[in-house]
Amino acid sequence: MKIKPYKFIKRLFPDMIWEIDDRNGVFLTFDDGPTPGITEWILATLKRYDAKATFFVLGKNAELYPDLYRRILDEGHKIGNHTYSHQKGWGMPLEKYIEDVDFADDILHTDLFRPPYARVTPSQMRAVGQRYKIIMWNILSRDYAPTVTPAECYRGVAKHIAPGCIIAFHDSVKSFRNMSYALPRVLERTKELGLKCKIIEL
Repeated sequence: MKIKPYKFIKRLFPDMIWEIDDRNGVFLTFDDGPTPGITEWILATLKRYDAKATFFVLGKNAELYPDLYRRILDEGHKIGNHTYSHQKGWGMPLEKYIEDVDFADDILHTDLFRPPYARVTPSQMRAVGQRYKIIMWNILSRDYAPTVTPAECYRGVAKHIAPGCIIAFHDSVKSFRNMSYALPRVLERTKELGLKCKIIEL
């Protein structure tokens, strides 16, 4: 099971941030929310472990669930832009892609961005990179994959945890079976390693 990003992707998009230079920090991230019933569970779990995370939210979801979006911020977590409507950049005109990012920014007002599916063109990333720090990951949980079991999801993340790693989970109904099993165990493992879960601040 592929967890870490292919090296050629890193070479293709050198300005993307795949890990962070931090000697005792781990960076949990959650894509696609806020999602009623799921986000609340994530926030409660993070609080139980005194952990902070960065949520790459969809503009349309923040618009639909403003109280839940506000709760993420109120509990000390960071927000990133994940586009307004979860657009795949491939095959999409540059102007339309940037328009979708801008719709989200009107709501989110953040300097962090993560492209949905990591499917973007170089021109899209150059344009977005002029205004955002583009945050990727070096550990992909694959919590969304129906062929991945909860135990496999956890083990695939746990064996790669190290200072400065960026871990990608998902704040969605589809991912909840795997994510809800893996997240508390990842938080336990992180604590055992003497590392602290932090928000992304660059």
